[in-house]
Amino acid sequence: MEEEITSHQRNHADERQALQDTMYVIGGKWTLPIINSICNGNKRFREIERSIPGITTRMLSRELKTMERNKLVKRTVTPTSPVLIEYESTEYCRSFGGIILEMIKWGKEHREMLRKADK
Repeated sequence: MEEEITSHQRNHADERQALQDTMYVIGGKWTLPIINSICNGNKRFREIERSIPGITTRMLSRELKTMERNKLVKRTVTPTSPVLIEYESTEYCRSFGGIILEMIKWGKEHREMLRKADK
């Protein structure tokens, strides 16, 4: 019986850690909007910035660096004049696409539920 409890507790701890890891990567206010922007074709810094109302240049820069460290985006520098810098989602980032779509679906359903409740 003790083995079962230990195994169950370990499983629960693993799940909790996995959820914390996920929230660490996507938990920021701007991470998902940036991923969405890049996946919708915005590659250059200013394009991404313009597509996300309310984000500052400084915050976008910081978030893109963090996302690059987490292997969610790839930064490519083309040595032209002027220098061309583009961002693209990685295959690893795209593996998260289904979860983002489910979050969007849930968000729409939640908003609709609240709208109906207010009537």
